[in-house]
Amino acid sequence: MKDVKYDPEDLIAALATPWAESALAVIRTSGPECIKNISRIFSPSDKLEKAEGNTIVYGYLVDDKTKLDQVMAAVYRAPKSYTGQESVELFVHGSLPGIKKILERLFQSGFREASPGEFTFRAFLNQKMDLTRAEAVQEIISAKSKQAQSLALNRLSGSIEGTINSIKSEMTDLLASVEIQLDYPEDEVDMPDVTTSETKPIEEKMNRLLSTYKAGKIYQEGVRIVLAGQTNAGKSSLFNLFLKEDRSIVSDIHGTTRDYIESWISIGGIPVRLFDTAGLREADHPIEAEGIRRSNEIIDSAHVILYLADGQEGLTEDLKKFMNVYDDDKRCIYLWNKIDKTSITPPETFIPISALTGEGFSHLEEKIKEIVFRDQYIPGNEPVIDSMRQKNLLESALDSINKYNSALLQGMPMDMAAVDLTDALNALGEITGEVTSADVLERMFSNFCVGK
Repeated sequence: MKDVKYDPEDLIAALATPWAESALAVIRTSGPECIKNISRIFSPSDKLEKAEGNTIVYGYLVDDKTKLDQVMAAVYRAPKSYTGQESVELFVHGSLPGIKKILERLFQSGFREASPGEFTFRAFLNQKMDLTRAEAVQEIISAKSKQAQSLALNRLSGSIEGTINSIKSEMTDLLASVEIQLDYPEDEVDMPDVTTSETKPIEEKMNRLLSTYKAGKIYQEGVRIVLAGQTNAGKSSLFNLFLKEDRSIVSDIHGTTRDYIESWISIGGIPVRLFDTAGLREADHPIEAEGIRRSNEIIDSAHVILYLADGQEGLTEDLKKFMNVYDDDKRCIYLWNKIDKTSITPPETFIPISALTGEGFSHLEEKIKEIVFRDQYIPGNEPVIDSMRQKNLLESALDSINKYNSALLQGMPMDMAAVDLTDALNALGEITGEVTSADVLERMFSNFCVGK
C-alpha cells in the first residue's frame, strides 16, 4: 500500500467519478495557484486564469499544441470552494484512455495524485466543516438505503456539531463557575455551592445522543435476515417477493435450493442483506447436505430469522424440532405460509402470509422492524450518530463527568474536580475536531475514497 500524504500545500488531482466508461467524468484538483497551473495546459489559457470564482470555462486541455480533450472547467477561488483552496473541477469525456492521458498530463504539470479523503481533509483544515460533517461525507457515499442517506445528510448539515457545541457551551459555563470558586476564597466572596445537580441536563443530552448509536449503525451497515424452513415451504417465493423480481428458482420439487443465495434490499429504510437458504431436512444427497450445513451457519449469524412453515402441511415434526432448538431465540419470526391455499388455522405465535399473493407482507415488515430495533432508540428528526469514534468520545466525556460528580460528593478539592470537567470538554472537542491529533485525522480520512 502506498504512503498516504496529506500536505495541504501540494497540488492534488484525482478522478472523482468511477473508473469506468461513461458519458462524462469529473477530475478534481486543489491547491495553491491551482488555477494558474491548469491554465498552462488549457486553451485558451488566459480565459481560465482570469476567470472569476464559481464560473465555468469552456476550452481544451492540451499537451504542447496537441488537444487532449474538449472540457468544461469549473473554477473556484479561495476561500469559496469545497476545500477552501483554489480548485478546478474538469468535466471531461468518459473515455478511459482519455481520462488516463489527462491525469498523466496533470501529474507532469506539478500535481500529484490525491490521497484518500484528501479533498475533505483540506476542507476540515480550512474550517469549511468540522469532523462530524467530514465523517458524514463518507457516510452519504456508503449509504445503503434512502433512510441511511437521509440521516447522513442531516449530519452533513451540522446536526451533530450543533448538539455537541450546545453541550460544550453548558459545560463551559459550569467550568467557569468552578474556576471562580478556585480564584476567590470563600471568606472574600459569598458564592453558591457547586453541586452535582448542575450536570444532570448535560448528562441527559449526552445520553440521548449516545442512545442513537445502535440505530445509526443499523441504518448505515444494515442487518442480516435469513429465510429458513422446510423444503418447498415457499422460501424462494418470499425471497422473490422481497426483491420484487424472480431471482430465486421456485419449484414444487423438494430440495431445489441446494445452496444459499443473497441480495441487498431495503425494509422500512433498513438496509438488509437477505439470504434464501436450502430447505432444512434430513438429506441423502451430499450436495444438498452441504447446502443445509451452510444454511445452518448463516442462520446462526443472522440478526433476524424468518422461519417459513408450509400452512398446507401444518405443524410437522421438522417444524417442532426447530422450534424446540430456537425456543427462546428472540431473533425468530415464525411465518405460516400459503394461507391462500389452506384453511388450517396457524398457531397464535405465527404470522399468516402468502408469499404468492403478498397477503400479510406489510405485517411482516413491521414485525421485522420491531425485532431489529428491540429495546433501542428509534430516531425521528433528531441527530443520530453511527460513528464508533463519536460513540467512544461521548462515553469518555460521560465518564469524566461521573468522576467530577464523585469528586464533589467525596469532598475532594475543587481543583481536582475541575480537571475532570476539562477532560470532558476535551473529549467533546475531539468529536468536532478541535483537539484531535494529526495521526488520528490521517487515519480517519485514509478510509475515504480517492477524489473525496
